[in-house]
Amino acid sequence: MIRRALTAGAVVMVAVAIIGWHWLGGNGPRATAQPPAPGVPVTAGVVRAADVPVLLNGIGTVQAYNMVAVKSRVDGQIVKVDFKEGQEVKQGDPLFQIDPRPYQAALEQAQAAKQKDEAQLAGAKLDLERYSKLLGTGYQTRQSYDQQTALVGQLEAAIKGDEAQIDTAQLNLGYADIRAPIDGRLGARLVDIGNLVRATDNTTLVTIDEIKPIFVSFTLPQETLDQIRESQQKGPLVVRAYSGENKALLSQGKLTLIDNTIDQATGTIHLKARFDNEDERLWPGEFVNVGVILRMRRDVPTVPAQTVDEGPDGRFVYVIKPDDTVERRAVEVAATQDGVAVVTKGLKPGERIVVTGQFRLINGSRVKVMPAPNSAAG
Repeated sequence: MIRRALTAGAVVMVAVAIIGWHWLGGNGPRATAQPPAPGVPVTAGVVRAADVPVLLNGIGTVQAYNMVAVKSRVDGQIVKVDFKEGQEVKQGDPLFQIDPRPYQAALEQAQAAKQKDEAQLAGAKLDLERYSKLLGTGYQTRQSYDQQTALVGQLEAAIKGDEAQIDTAQLNLGYADIRAPIDGRLGARLVDIGNLVRATDNTTLVTIDEIKPIFVSFTLPQETLDQIRESQQKGPLVVRAYSGENKALLSQGKLTLIDNTIDQATGTIHLKARFDNEDERLWPGEFVNVGVILRMRRDVPTVPAQTVDEGPDGRFVYVIKPDDTVERRAVEVAATQDGVAVVTKGLKPGERIVVTGQFRLINGSRVKVMPAPNSAAG
């Protein structure tokens, strides 16, 4: 009985084995390979070699190249205004007219006084000539001759005084016609037509700012002084002025002043740069970001600034390998400017890198490169 049961169990086991072999190895369904995981969508760029300036950055204030407060040098009523507020003027253009009649009258009076003294001088010289002829004959005394000589001298001196009065009257008459002393742009009119102005009141009538060219005044830490002076000896340093958000390049000029004293209170050195400003993008009183170019880095690897991430061990980027997987690579960044990071170690020109979409990546992740929005990446 026991033998019969063992035989039946063995038969069952053999049957199960045969069925399993047919199912798995022969006629049964076969296991299929799992499809690869979909790539993480990213936008890509290329490491590019470029010439990048070495900059010292600061904040500056735009200043007029020259600024004149126009004032009256004579007393009188303003009878004419020959400009519009804010207009550009040239040296010698008329601005204000002070009532010229009192000064014209003073000029004519001085001229008349000179004519009178000249007539008297002519008569006195004729008398002196006659006196000199009669002096030898005894018909004229030495005293009369000397008195006539003195009279001639007095009249000659009077004429010189008249000429001085004429010059003064002509100056005052000229001062009544107020003209632009420099080229520049006018500000707001500070005194209206019809008002009485006095030279002693020191009242400003209008201001003129020369803005072509123009200055930018700024400071940098005293530690940069040696670099600036060393580079300046090779030639005037180029200075760039950027907009307040540091995105738009407004103008480019030359460094013209390294002040002769360091400000001990702030530990900074004062500098000035001159800009031609032909397009008038710089305006007096404006705050700008300033970049002094010390030298140029030639053919250095550059990437978009957003490519570089900060990790616990420092900065890194994701490099896209030929099989569309990424390698997390440590890099050294010398500077970031104008939206571009200058990489001095870790990348070579021509390598593909992830520009956006890094937050979902780890080392070895597979990526799917998507077209960059609006423009080509990198």
